[in-house]
Amino acid sequence: MFRGHDDRSGASGALRPELKACHAFLDAGVTLVVPSLDRYGRSLQDLINMVAELRTRGIGFTSLHENLDTTTPGGRLVFHVFAALAEFIRELIVIGTKEGHVAARARGRVGGRPTVATEEIIRAARDLLPDPGRSITSIAKLLGVSPGTLYNHIPDLRELRVGGAGR
Repeated sequence: MFRGHDDRSGASGALRPELKACHAFLDAGVTLVVPSLDRYGRSLQDLINMVAELRTRGIGFTSLHENLDTTTPGGRLVFHVFAALAEFIRELIVIGTKEGHVAARARGRVGGRPTVATEEIIRAARDLLPDPGRSITSIAKLLGVSPGTLYNHIPDLRELRVGGAGR
């Protein structure tokens, strides 16, 4: 019987080394007994994935608090109902997200980060770039943008530099 204790918090079992060691210790034909489902899995999906992995290895799973035993047909049925509900909830979330994006686009929202490079900023940068006395960094700072913004929005930036000077 494995009596490891894992105090680490994490969204997945991968971040819990004691749990990983426990799973590695188990052989086919044995049953992993846990005090409760919430102590074993961090989320319903995490729990379903771990129990499914145990089942493929021929390892049973029992939760004392919920009186759930996947070595019995009834226990497997209950567990499959959990899995079906989790999948249903995931699908509802996907549908809701898509509907939210459609509604936002209808209101004129396109999503993503708003651009800081207005036409005026790009025009001013194009005017300043041929001056060999100004670096790209100083031009960007003067205009209130990053050098990367200039590189991203002015494809011919390097050609605009006199002799390729300055950065």
